[in-house]
Amino acid sequence: MKPARSLRRKLLGVVLLTTLAALLVSVGTIIAYDLRSYHRTILADMSTQSELIGHMTSAALAFDDQRLATENLALLRLRPKINAGAIYNARGQLFANYVAPGQEGDFPRQAANEDSARFEQGKLILFKRIVDNGELLGTVYLRADYEMVGRIVDYLVIALGVTALAMLIAWLVMGRLNHVITQPILDIAGIAREVVETGDYSRRARKLSDDEVAQLVDSFNRMLSEIEARTQALELSNHELEREAGQRSFAQQEVMRLNEELEQRVHERTLQLEAANAELERAMAEARDANQAKTAFLSSMSHELRTPLNAILGFAQILTSDKLPSTLPQKKEFASHILKSGRHLLTLINEILDLAKIESGAVALSLEPVALDDILQECHTMTEPLATQRNIRLLFPAHCHATVQADRTRLKQVALNLLSNAIKYNRDGGAVVVDCSMTAADRLRVSVQDTGLGLLPEQLALLFQPFNRLGQEAGAEEGTGIGLVVTKRLVELMGGAIGVSSSAGVGSTFWIELQATEPLPSPLEDEAARALAGVPAGAEALGQATLLYVEDNPANLKLVEEILRYRPDLRLLSAPDGHLGLELARAHLPDLILMDIHLPCVSGFDALQLLRADPATAHIPVIALTANAMPRDVEKGLALGFFRYLVKPINIDEFTEAINATLAHLASRRALAKAAVRT
Repeated sequence: MKPARSLRRKLLGVVLLTTLAALLVSVGTIIAYDLRSYHRTILADMSTQSELIGHMTSAALAFDDQRLATENLALLRLRPKINAGAIYNARGQLFANYVAPGQEGDFPRQAANEDSARFEQGKLILFKRIVDNGELLGTVYLRADYEMVGRIVDYLVIALGVTALAMLIAWLVMGRLNHVITQPILDIAGIAREVVETGDYSRRARKLSDDEVAQLVDSFNRMLSEIEARTQALELSNHELEREAGQRSFAQQEVMRLNEELEQRVHERTLQLEAANAELERAMAEARDANQAKTAFLSSMSHELRTPLNAILGFAQILTSDKLPSTLPQKKEFASHILKSGRHLLTLINEILDLAKIESGAVALSLEPVALDDILQECHTMTEPLATQRNIRLLFPAHCHATVQADRTRLKQVALNLLSNAIKYNRDGGAVVVDCSMTAADRLRVSVQDTGLGLLPEQLALLFQPFNRLGQEAGAEEGTGIGLVVTKRLVELMGGAIGVSSSAGVGSTFWIELQATEPLPSPLEDEAARALAGVPAGAEALGQATLLYVEDNPANLKLVEEILRYRPDLRLLSAPDGHLGLELARAHLPDLILMDIHLPCVSGFDALQLLRADPATAHIPVIALTANAMPRDVEKGLALGFFRYLVKPINIDEFTEAINATLAHLASRRALAKAAVRT
């Protein structure tokens, strides 16, 4: 019965949709016409009413008679749909008004400059100017109910009722007439369904009329006869085909099995080949990247290392040349250039070593609570001379009483790098502003803002890449381009974050965020920490202290002699190798020994072991002074028993502090020994 219901519903749907479309068009047209007529009528009526009131009030406006104007407006009570009315004088000021009972009395402060009508919140608002003999006397203001929405709702309710009634009538009429149209077609559908279900092609459809449906019945019956004849012929040949199909099916199954095995093998080999190709491409890409990085590194290092070496070797040749005589001030100037270039060269080497250690994971950090105020004060003292040379103001916070979890040495390195960059890339006479603030309950941000040229967005994307000078030509600014990379890696190793914001032509702000923590209780200052930069506190008690320097390089020995020449409290002995150094130590029993590591005959490590094994020299503190600056070398030296470990090139302040602290330690130890003897 599904075909019958489907055909009847389709026919009924067509009729109902047609009826609905006709109703919508006719009812919509009538409603639109009526609403348009209503709109025009109320607009014309209000316009006429305003002209009438304006004509009646022209004399009142001419003689400034507000009472007469008010009485004229009071006639509006005969028009209940008008809520309010007003008369404005020629200057646009309110002259007289009328408010219907129960309505709001708010009026515009100023009349419109021209005739106008608008609709607001279900109200029609009309302004009509009063003109007499070409002279503007004033303006009439009317506000009336605009019942357009209510009329639309009423029409919609009527339209829905009419549409529902019409659709019901159409549905009832089609229910009566549907049987006459669909029954012959349903009979053909029933015969076709029975033939399909039973396979009996001898069934025939009845012919009920002589119209086009009767022709369809004849064609359907002829088709059944043809199908019946062909079905009988097919049944005769099916038995033979079944036998052949069985043989072919067995052969096809065998072929399919072999094909599946072959496809599986091809798929496995393809995956293996794709994996090998991908691995090969990845290896080739890594090789290309490594080769490009190596080329860029060598090119950058060749230029950056040769630049200070050029100044060092060039001025050194002038100082040692007899053909290029120079005055004493010139010699001091040349020596200053050599010192400056040497320090720059040391900075480059340290940056490269820092990056190599970070990339290899060889950096060992000692995270502890660090007072940020102390770090900022030290950095201020160290960078102020650089800023003064270019008249750049350094603005540090007055107090930054905060403690962060960090490695003190590395945090100081990070701060110095950001400050030196802010000075280097600043404009002359500019400023560098340092600020610290809490971004969260346990996060502290330190920002360094400069007034330089700033960075473009495409430069910011490449800022923390190694050896990238951000498009600067070689020689524009000193450096390898890896300082910020080292800074970023160090901050991340300390559990922090680094970022930058910049505006081209305005300046840049670099910031780091670290974990805030509680400060450690201040330890008691020991004797060595209280030692001055000059003569140590225990020097007077010791008299003249003896210092033995074991060094095979004459230039290094001469440098130490020059540094200690102005120390009357020290007597310097020297030895060019480890054997002689051991003999002088046993013969003179010096108060302090400076020891190089790479010595002829006996290395510094072996010499230290021999000194510790001899009871006569076991108590003498030994300070390592070597070019082995890797962290593992420092750790090894301190573990073997060196009192302090200093690296070359010599930092004079650090060198002096180490000697003074060691002598102060000796004085304290001797004082304790004397006190023990007395007791």
